[in-house]
Amino acid sequence: MSLSMYQASVPAFLRALGVLHTLLEKAQAHAEEHGIVPETLLGACLADDMMPLSAQVQRASDASKLAIERLSGVAAPKFADDETSFQQLEQRIAATIAYLNSVTSADLEQGATREVKLSFGAFQAEFNGADYLLSFALPNFYFHIVTAYDILRNQGVAVGKRDYLGPFG
Repeated sequence: MSLSMYQASVPAFLRALGVLHTLLEKAQAHAEEHGIVPETLLGACLADDMMPLSAQVQRASDASKLAIERLSGVAAPKFADDETSFQQLEQRIAATIAYLNSVTSADLEQGATREVKLSFGAFQAEFNGADYLLSFALPNFYFHIVTAYDILRNQGVAVGKRDYLGPFG
């Protein structure tokens, strides 16, 4: 039995977005417990030229929903990238999850052969759907998930590898 585009994408995105939601809950609890202004954590970044935690969450949301939109043709919701609180970021994750749950296996049936063209400033790339998912969409998505995790670790939030891997089964 072969792995479908749906199986290789939607469950992976859903699982990691659930992990991200849990990480944000732990970050909010950490801020409350230690008297940290939430904006301090939301604005934290690993290096001066990197985006802050809030932007990492926004990019993870965008990476997952736009990947599925490109592979399925099912329009994804658009968000303003104006979240300034843990609650707003968690609402964004919930809206992204709702969109991903609305896409069916049948919607992604032709995704492997679909042509995907990307253009971001000087970056230009063309892929078939399978190559796009495996060599760009998933690595990009996980980059933002792990960067959010790393920012929280760097800020003293008590999260470990099991928190990043999430629940199994």
